[in-house]
Amino acid sequence: MNRGLAFALALAALLAVALAGPAPDDKYTDKWDNIDLDEILANDRLRNKYLECLLADNDNHCTPDGKELRKNIPDALTNECGKCTDKQKSGVEKVLKFLKEEKKDDFEKLLAKWDPEGVYRKKYEAKYSS
Repeated sequence: MNRGLAFALALAALLAVALAGPAPDDKYTDKWDNIDLDEILANDRLRNKYLECLLADNDNHCTPDGKELRKNIPDALTNECGKCTDKQKSGVEKVLKFLKEEKKDDFEKLLAKWDPEGVYRKKYEAKYSS
């Protein structure tokens, strides 16, 4: 698996758990597990709203869902999406694959923002390369 796609698996946790907060069983809430990711990815306005939120220096441009996403990104990256449900992990893969293949510039901007040192890229590249 190439470097970008490997990191994408981790970064997708961001969007999949975007709307999540820790649940009592130490998992992210499954409240948004049935969100239609295909609709968001296909809709420039919706997708760009999330990107604007994730790329900003603060959460002033974020919806409440986007604020939750920003809040959970560091934990999801650090802990390899350990609090994600299976459905969220699957969603992470879908979102990252889409960004990597269809919206490369946006994908690179997210990498620069959330992994400027390349720490997670290296970590996930090793994990998912086989």
